[in-house]
Amino acid sequence: MSLPRSLPILLLPLILLGHLSAYAEAPAVGPDMNAYYHGADHDRWRDIFESDGREVYDRRFEILEALKVRPGMRIADVGAGSGLYTMLFAEAAGPTGRVFAVDISESFVTAIAARAAQAGLGNVLPVLSQQKSTELPPGSVDLVFTSDTYHHFEYPRAMLDSIRAALVPGGILAIIDFRREPGVSNRWILGHVRAGREEVIAEVEQAGFKLIDEPIKLRLNYFVLFRKVDA
Repeated sequence: MSLPRSLPILLLPLILLGHLSAYAEAPAVGPDMNAYYHGADHDRWRDIFESDGREVYDRRFEILEALKVRPGMRIADVGAGSGLYTMLFAEAAGPTGRVFAVDISESFVTAIAARAAQAGLGNVLPVLSQQKSTELPPGSVDLVFTSDTYHHFEYPRAMLDSIRAALVPGGILAIIDFRREPGVSNRWILGHVRAGREEVIAEVEQAGFKLIDEPIKLRLNYFVLFRKVDA
């Protein structure tokens, strides 16, 4: 930022403070949004997440096929939860691939690591994320996948910046989340999910991604793919 030479020196701190505050992100959801996942009973949540009637569980193989996971790919399952998709990705990517199981819940991450070990999947790497960071290394993944997780991001722009940094040039971000449509969605969705499909797409594109596809039409969720736009 260039400043006029004649600008009084006493005004500089105020201007710089205002310039920096423009980049400060207020929480998009309350801190209680994810509180019940800390120290959560993984087995209980696994029974919920991996139950017949849950759309992302019932259609998991269609979703996996649409993502075109191939051997050797490096994938991050952000908001891995029970590890449902982590396990599917690990099998599809094979021993030459790598799958980061990313979650804000330490109990989930620990349980996923144990589940992968029991299944003989040595290509799963557990990662404990933070409110504003996936904690993934820069340029470490080809694909980032989130399922019914985006609405849990307390700081969506910070998380998108972290995801973008973790992706290789031209990498793919896949988002599945609940449809939020007033007059259509039920009361729980309207109260629990802060943003609908169009708003989420706008947020993601503003963070340096381009919408490229909606490979599968889901009933209760939407499934969209973005490509990282190189700076």
